[in-house]
Order: sequence, then structure tokens, then C-alpha cells
Amino acid sequence: MSWTLPSRPSRRTLLAGAAGAVGSALLTGCSDGRATDAALTVPLERRMRETAVRDSTRLLERYDATAATHPALAARLAPLRAAVAAHAAALSPTPSAPPPPSPSPSGGTGAAAPAASGEPVPPKPEEALTALADAERSLSESRTIDLAGAPGELARLLASVAACGAVHAYLLTSNPGATS
Repeated sequence: MSWTLPSRPSRRTLLAGAAGAVGSALLTGCSDGRATDAALTVPLERRMRETAVRDSTRLLERYDATAATHPALAARLAPLRAAVAAHAAALSPTPSAPPPPSPSPSGGTGAAAPAASGEPVPPKPEEALTALADAERSLSESRTIDLAGAPGELARLLASVAACGAVHAYLLTSNPGATS
């Protein structure tokens, strides 16, 4: 029997193995994966919070436009607007100044002021309340959908805020004489 040297691995085999090791190290973050998971969760949560705050701010602007267009509704809308402002503050990724107060009811002209979405506030108070309720309902549904991808504590907060939005929609459309 003749003795033969074992064949050396090919250059392709060596390169493929090295690429696999580098890729594996990059995917695991050179650790057991926990640091990478935390690094991915924080930015996701921050992005979700920033989006939620932006949506709440738009809703606040819609409340303000409705109150400015229909000063007679301002007192009825004030507690709901205050709740939306509290939601924006609670969802904020960093502590911030409270949202600005709603405009004075005396500043309204009765003309259809544009809402935050660019749509004008309907000229009739009942229609304006319905449009505001639709905005609350839409945001509530959006937040409910966002629950699936949200980290634990943020998911609980989004669920609570979504429930409040559903209640606001109900209050805006079900009992015209209600104030809260």
C-alpha cells in the first residue's frame, strides 16, 4: 500500500468556511444573542413611541381645529382633548413639555378651519363630532394592530390608549349632551 498525503481543502472551501464564521459572528453579535436582541428592541420601541406621539399630536390638532371652528363644542371637547394630550405625554420616548393648551373658544370664526389631516372641519357641529369620532376610531384601530409588534410595556400602554380612543369615539357620537 502506498501512503498518500491527505488532500488539502480547496481555496473555495476555506473561503466559504471563513465567510460562514464571519456571518455567524455578525448575526450573534459575538455573544449569546441577548445584547443584539436588546439593541434591536430599543430602536423599535423608540420608533413605535415616536409614531404614536406623532399620531396623538395630529389628533390634538384635529381637536383644536374642531373647537376653533365650533366654539360651542369647546367645553365638551376639552376633557377628551386633555386625555389625548396625556396619551401623547405617556407615549413619549423622552420626557417633554406638555402639549400646548387648546385655543380659546373666542378665537373661532365659525369658518371651516383645516384639520391636521388637511381636511376641513365640517361646517355642522354634528358632522364635526362624527369626523372627530372617525379619527379617534381610526387611530384606535391602528394602535390595536400595532400591539402585535410592540414590546411588553409599550403593548400594554398602546392597548390602554386604544381603548380610550374607542371610548372617545363612542362619547363623541352617542350622547350629544355628554361632556366627558
